Amino acid sequence: MSSGMSVDQILSQMRVMRTNAQQQIAEPTPVTPPAGGASFSSLLTRAIGQVNDLQHNSSELKTRFELGDPNVDLTQVMLAGQKASLGFNATLQVRNRLVQAYQDVLNMPI
Repeated sequence: MSSGMSVDQILSQMRVMRTNAQQQIAEPTPVTPPAGGASFSSLLTRAIGQVNDLQHNSSELKTRFELGDPNVDLTQVMLAGQKASLGFNATLQVRNRLVQAYQDVLNMPI
């Protein structure tokens, strides 16, 4: 993903949240989001939107290539398809980790 949001940023945010959660278990204190920082949900929403944009762009390029648009070549179509696939797979991995973290939290003893 060439735009500002990346999977590394999401994973980094998840690691910070995990560390905060582990510290809160050890010593319960209220955790406040960093001042001026974007919330995790807004980062995730933006990342999903970017993956959606990549998929729409890939689909549009494929359609234009199939219709014989001289301004679209096969290389562009293949690269757009790979970017969309990579973005989708990365987002799927983040979702899987979020589900696993949620299940881990549910299985914690009280």
